[in-house]
Amino acid sequence: MTTLLRQAPLPNQATRSEASETLDPQNWDEIRAQGHRMLDDMIDHIATVRARPVWQPIPDDVRARFREKLPRGPSELGEVYREFSDFIAPYATGNVHPGFMGWVHGGGSAVGMLAEMLAAGLNANLGGRDHMPIEVERQVVEWTREMFGFPAGASGIFVTGTSMANLMAVLVARRSALGKDVRQHGIGEVGARLTAYTSKAAHGCITKAMDIAGLGGDALRCIAVDPSHRIDVAALRQQIARDRETGLKPFLVVASAGTVDIGAIDDLGALAALCREEQLWFHVDGAFGALGILSPELAPRLAGIESADSIALDFHKWGQVPYDAGFLLVRDGEQHRDAFASPAAYLRRETRGLAAGACWPCDLGPDLSRGFRALKTWFTLKTYGAEKLGAVITRCCRLASYLEARILAEPRLELLAPVNLNIVCFRYRADDANAVNGEIVIDIQESGIAAPSTTVLDGKLAIRAAIVNHRTDVCDIDALLMAVLECGERRSAGADLLEIEAPSLAT
Repeated sequence: MTTLLRQAPLPNQATRSEASETLDPQNWDEIRAQGHRMLDDMIDHIATVRARPVWQPIPDDVRARFREKLPRGPSELGEVYREFSDFIAPYATGNVHPGFMGWVHGGGSAVGMLAEMLAAGLNANLGGRDHMPIEVERQVVEWTREMFGFPAGASGIFVTGTSMANLMAVLVARRSALGKDVRQHGIGEVGARLTAYTSKAAHGCITKAMDIAGLGGDALRCIAVDPSHRIDVAALRQQIARDRETGLKPFLVVASAGTVDIGAIDDLGALAALCREEQLWFHVDGAFGALGILSPELAPRLAGIESADSIALDFHKWGQVPYDAGFLLVRDGEQHRDAFASPAAYLRRETRGLAAGACWPCDLGPDLSRGFRALKTWFTLKTYGAEKLGAVITRCCRLASYLEARILAEPRLELLAPVNLNIVCFRYRADDANAVNGEIVIDIQESGIAAPSTTVLDGKLAIRAAIVNHRTDVCDIDALLMAVLECGERRSAGADLLEIEAPSLAT
């Protein structure tokens, strides 16, 4: 039996270095009091979010403050915090606000914020070794596996976001197609013939992933979509056949579960069957839409996702976890490890001690230094539960349906795309509608009332409202519509931006 060593006595005050040689405070009570003020202020910041503009432009003098030289000497923490309070917090992106509808950004939560503070206090590196934070991440991996009906051998890992998760999925699929030599010798002649497939509505990060993976953007076939903006499965099948006939090597299909423009979900069941038939890796980019699996109303639209070889998603979107908390789930954990594991003497695994454990997270991705993203996700899932999060997702989609109905009932507005999930694309009817609607969006953003964005559908510039924030309510939808109509009327009449005042929009 191993004899446990006695804990060494702590050094007494006489043998310790001067406190000034560390970064710890000399007075813990002072930093505790300052910390409580910060925490109270941030909770107030979230609780009173409706009282502030969604977003406001950064004044030139404020921007100029952040061009100063590297600080050489210390500053009081209170002074640094005042600078944050006065010049950083008021000019954030605004996605905490219920009126933020421009991009698919989650609203976060006070629970997630507190968990982030706890994670920072532990300052754990989740690259590997035997400590409880890694067990927490493994717990969330198991929960995510359960969500999507993946087998027990599935693996998963937290990453910055779905852009990184999609890149990693391409690398796993590349390793699966080319074998282990690809990691030593590169893609070679066979790799140069690899082709992948996605829809024209897919996110641009898929093309970037092909580029970074050494396959090139030209190796990605962007297939036409049907009237519902879903990939045309028949056209995909034909393209695969043509590529095989010319000596190319199809290896990957990337489906979308919530396209970036309008939130369309590809026919995942048909794609899964096609990939099985053609022996292709089936990956789902489910950045926000994949978590619709938690909603009883939306889950049937994701039928087939359980057959994917890999899924990329963001807990920081519909999961309402604070940024960032991207995630990659891979059906075959061995293939996942084969794509990234890289033995090294300094990463030696032991049977006991801090270096115990056979599979470390660094074996599943490119990062050795990794933060404790799992904790805020674990806190969110534990505190609210999957059913509550699913209800929030359902409500976002119902609000989108409400916005759709309001648009269809208003002759001055035009719906530009079907409302699949939570994204509504529409415009104000006007001469030179593209220019007018572009100005409307900027006017509304600068008013602080709401923050929609734009996209282009069939050559028409659309006002795009993506409802992701759990705080968004009917009153926020109504405020957006009122602002669009008033700004549209003024812009159509040739009014200047300066004539559009926020107080009149808020009435």
